[in-house]
Amino acid sequence: MRFSRTFKSTLVLGATAGLMALGLGAASAHVEATPTETAAGSYSLVTFSVGHGCKGSPTTSVKITLPEELNSVTPTVNPNWTISESTEKFTTPKTLADGSKITARTSAVTYTAKTPLDPHQRDTFTLSLQVPNTAGKTLYFPALQTCEKGATDWKDVPAAGASADSVANPAPSLTVTAATAASGHGAHGATADSGSSDTASADNGSAGNDGAAWPAWLGLGAGLAGLVLGGVAFLRTSRRPSAK
Repeated sequence: MRFSRTFKSTLVLGATAGLMALGLGAASAHVEATPTETAAGSYSLVTFSVGHGCKGSPTTSVKITLPEELNSVTPTVNPNWTISESTEKFTTPKTLADGSKITARTSAVTYTAKTPLDPHQRDTFTLSLQVPNTAGKTLYFPALQTCEKGATDWKDVPAAGASADSVANPAPSLTVTAATAASGHGAHGATADSGSSDTASADNGSAGNDGAAWPAWLGLGAGLAGLVLGGVAFLRTSRRPSAK
């Protein structure tokens, strides 16, 4: 009887640990975009994090495609990577909100590793940009992660109302919020002055991916609670005298 109860408790502990591992994987597996600002018209540092390779293969490059709402960005230097930009030319000039016209835009930014990134290490890439005046719209930044062997194209867009975890390879994203009094060139100056501290804040944050990771962390919390309760049950069972 005692063996049966101990065995059941061990199964509970094992299952809970497995769920926790799954929760951690779901929360950290995606290439995510974390902005310092999301207000329409504001200037923002958007940090893209790469936390793993392609099925154990080192990462050699990350190509970030810009949504059509953006015309240009300023890439932040990463000493471990070289930077190149792709340009899209318009068949007819595009008129901007201030009345000026442009004939081309930056369509993608590619970071190429000087030394391939170990598949068990993490790195980040930060773009400085002005958030478009499209409050309520979610902007997607498809990211092509190329490795020494294979590649992962983070380009899937979830259905309306669904989380990023509902698709296999979710595209990094940010959702534009309503404009604030701090939006505009004044906010740009503040962002530029704060520099690396803003980048660090974006790197450590987790709320910029449209709340997509919260279900995984909720599951992790539940798993942790289950692990504690399972451990208590195990100890009680192991200390109980055997029936004669």
